[in-house]
Amino acid sequence: MKPSSSTSDIAGKPCILCCAITGSVPTKAANPAVPISISEQVESSHAAVEAGASIIHAHVRNDDETPSSDPEKFARLKEGLEKHCPGVIIQFSTGGRSGAGQARGGMLSLRPDMASLSVGSNNFPTRVYENPPDLVAWLASEMMKYEVTPEIEAFDLSHILQAIKMHEDGKIFGKLYVQFVMNVKNAMPADKEVFDFYAHIMATRAPGSPWCAAGIGPTQHVVNEWAIAAGGHTRAGLEDNVRMDRTTLAPSNAALIARAADICAKYDRPVATPAQARQLLGLRPA
Repeated sequence: MKPSSSTSDIAGKPCILCCAITGSVPTKAANPAVPISISEQVESSHAAVEAGASIIHAHVRNDDETPSSDPEKFARLKEGLEKHCPGVIIQFSTGGRSGAGQARGGMLSLRPDMASLSVGSNNFPTRVYENPPDLVAWLASEMMKYEVTPEIEAFDLSHILQAIKMHEDGKIFGKLYVQFVMNVKNAMPADKEVFDFYAHIMATRAPGSPWCAAGIGPTQHVVNEWAIAAGGHTRAGLEDNVRMDRTTLAPSNAALIARAADICAKYDRPVATPAQARQLLGLRPA
């Protein structure tokens, strides 16, 4: 992909790199580098921060690698990240694979900097990802209560529009920040025309609000480049993609972040430091 004609418009604009370190699905059988234990997650996050990540998007797992929503595990991870990755933005997942109902937000009282928030339902590879309105409203209110800025995970156009409305209605804490999640099987594919329309909607319906994008599986680096070239921010990591290419496993989260940082250099965009990212997202100082 060649740099776009608008490269000069984005040159010098810092790009926030988010590292999705673990997720709920990838296992060590898929890639031994997937960090499962708290100590592995902290070590992997430290390397990713050194490679350019300013946000750590975190899930926690049980010893058997199954997903968990245990607040005690999140507390230990938060403590480790604050100690070994000082200043990094800590973003907890409230995703539906790791718990049901209000258990999904049980860790919000720990007051992470950010937490993911899905504001609508959609299909996933083998099931419906359910986000009923009452649960969405409760999660958003808990984030408001504990001053946690949501990262809206948008799997569909309706999710973007709903997030904008919730923000306009004062139901979302802090600055609106929307992430386009593309290429989840049975949800929105990684389609450049759709991506461009998403970016257009953010520019026209929520001007001044930052946004980012993530591509699942082999589209990770493609969506990374689309987002960076369009002036947005982006996400990489083993949660979304365990490979560098069809035949090569990613050796670490840091390797995937480093690849995104290389794309930033291609478009003359500096990689945002954690302090810069906090300022861009309107977060409290570390």
